[in-house]
Amino acid sequence: MRIQELIEEANALPVDERALVIESLLKSLNPTESGIDEKWADVAQKRLAELDSGAVEAVPGEEVFTKIRSRHGN
Repeated sequence: MRIQELIEEANALPVDERALVIESLLKSLNPTESGIDEKWADVAQKRLAELDSGAVEAVPGEEVFTKIRSRHGN
């Protein structure tokens, strides 16, 4: 099957099936590291515990972006 034919067939699929094809292709390009979701969950739990304990203070996103823009002249 030629690439163009494959693309045309994929485009003819229902949206949810196209999304599955896209997700599968993207995963094949960027395979996930084993246990990466567990590692991110650990990081999230640690950060939440730091917030809950008062060890760190949350900064509103808009404030962060304002500082970045001011530093870079945008």
